Amino acid sequence: MTDTQPATLQVKRRFDASAERVFDAWLDPETAGKWLFRSEEGEAVTGRVDARVGGSFAFVSHRKEGDIEHTGDYLEIDRPRRLVFTFAVLAFSPEYDRVTIEIARLDKGCELTLTSEMAPDVFAEWGEQTRKGWTMMLDALAAQLEA
Repeated sequence: MTDTQPATLQVKRRFDASAERVFDAWLDPETAGKWLFRSEEGEAVTGRVDARVGGSFAFVSHRKEGDIEHTGDYLEIDRPRRLVFTFAVLAFSPEYDRVTIEIARLDKGCELTLTSEMAPDVFAEWGEQTRKGWTMMLDALAAQLEA
């Protein structure tokens, strides 16, 4: 990210699953590959996860127009409350976003708040598409947890 103040977007989603199940779905490569970074067409995703602070991840979406890699580094892991990582799709932008996942327990299930901090110029170009993408992925996560 650049030195300017980041632009922020936020997406919230309630889940009928426990905070632990929702949290773990982000760090298990087999589970994450079933919902994370899939396009609307649902192409296959392969992934690698080194789930530790300082570790990294890479998920490749296999799409008609070619493979797209989604990559980042884990900055904070506090199961099951908080996960912070950098995130980039270098094929589209050299900038890394900072994504914070916060999970709050509810009487039934939990609520996830995803906050994405982006460079203002990246937000101007990709902000709305990013919001739609995270919303679609969280819906896919909910479906995966119900399966």
